[in-house]
Amino acid sequence: MRRLPVYLLLDTSGSMSGEPIEAVKNGVKILHSALRKEPAAMEVAYISVLTFDSDARQVVPLTEVASFTPPVIGASGGTSMGAALKLVTECANREVVKNTPQAKGDWKPLVFIMTDGSPTDDVQRELPAFRSYKWGTVVACAAGTSADTNVLRDIAKENILYLDVTDGKAIASFFKWVSSSIAVSSKKADAGSLKVGSIDELPPPPPEITLMKF
Repeated sequence: MRRLPVYLLLDTSGSMSGEPIEAVKNGVKILHSALRKEPAAMEVAYISVLTFDSDARQVVPLTEVASFTPPVIGASGGTSMGAALKLVTECANREVVKNTPQAKGDWKPLVFIMTDGSPTDDVQRELPAFRSYKWGTVVACAAGTSADTNVLRDIAKENILYLDVTDGKAIASFFKWVSSSIAVSSKKADAGSLKVGSIDELPPPPPEITLMKF
């Protein structure tokens, strides 16, 4: 069975303290609960969670939905987005099964990034390796008015979502949309018809989320 790898890159810096980080933790639980109700996602989707603050870490390795456990996370420190890009590329190179002449490997991974700020490390240094990896779709969510959309555009090109607030309702709506996107992609993957690249292949965002136009 070809897997559909999904990497969640979540900002856990100090500015996410309080309601935002609680909403993120609840959002991951919402996502997991929704995917458990989707037969195709249970069959093909594998989820990994990476967090970034003063450093980046993979808190959940690529795991099938049935065995996934939402991680315990907190908020502190800076915003090491460059380290997160480096780490997710390393994880994908290690975890995602490549095509061979004998068999097709996994589907190209989906990447969902959420941040409320600007990077405190060198994103530009890590971008070439990140871009060179053959991702499926990369989507970045700018949560709140302090998020650096220019950097996110360097990472995710035109696939930038915007939340004007970082309260529980707004962040929950983002994770519900991510779960719907994974569910739809899983169904297409299960049917062997998954197309990748543009956010247009995913469900339209709900009213709380703006698809930015550049």
